[in-house]
Amino acid sequence: MAPAARTTRIDQVLRPVHRWVWRDGGRRVRKLLAFAEVETDGGRDILRAAEVTPDPLLRRLYLAHAIDELHHGVLFRERGAELLRTRTEPASTLFNGNPLPGGHGLDDVSIEGEADARLLAFLHVAEKAAAGRFAIYRDVVADDPPTRAIFEEILRDEVFHMNYTYTQLARVLPESYRLRVWQARASRLWKRYLRLAAAVADVLGSVLLTVVYFVALAPFAWLAKRAERREGAGWKPIGPRDNEPSASQY
Repeated sequence: MAPAARTTRIDQVLRPVHRWVWRDGGRRVRKLLAFAEVETDGGRDILRAAEVTPDPLLRRLYLAHAIDELHHGVLFRERGAELLRTRTEPASTLFNGNPLPGGHGLDDVSIEGEADARLLAFLHVAEKAAAGRFAIYRDVVADDPPTRAIFEEILRDEVFHMNYTYTQLARVLPESYRLRVWQARASRLWKRYLRLAAAVADVLGSVLLTVVYFVALAPFAWLAKRAERREGAGWKPIGPRDNEPSASQY
């Protein structure tokens, strides 16, 4: 039996943060346009999976899945462009990037030469996470009915994708499909941890360099000014030894 879509406990805890992120018009536009890119890239990758799989049933399902993802990209892009045209408030300068992750993609898995079982497990985990996240997004954009309707439509597709990938994984790998799902989930969490650790290290490095710059600059500036005060004004006469021609060009 395929699992049902549900939001994670972390997303439930972060619901106020999601609401804050989507409340700003500028961040809303950036999130929608970012989702458009992710969905479109995912659609292209799944289309490639449909070309290389030897399984006829999976080929048809991958093709339908790819069409859905490309359609999602169009919906997100058109809505983002529409909101961008009608914006009147100034752009927010805080979190100009993507403050919270969303959507899903295939950047963590290679399509070429990939076994269908591993790809199905990865797709199932990614679609399940996306379905839970989109369910929250649908609720926090209640003030924007067109955007809410888009999330409602896409959420139905994500639930279908989540269920068909689980069912097909159980078909192609009946003895260990649950283990493969756990492996895909662990791999996804590990790669997210590495990305988070890299981002935290980048921030800490920038803060440390800034502190060192200001802490180290003050003593050097003071020493430079002190040395400047010791120097006399105008030209300084040189002795006869210093006036001798150089024996080398260096």
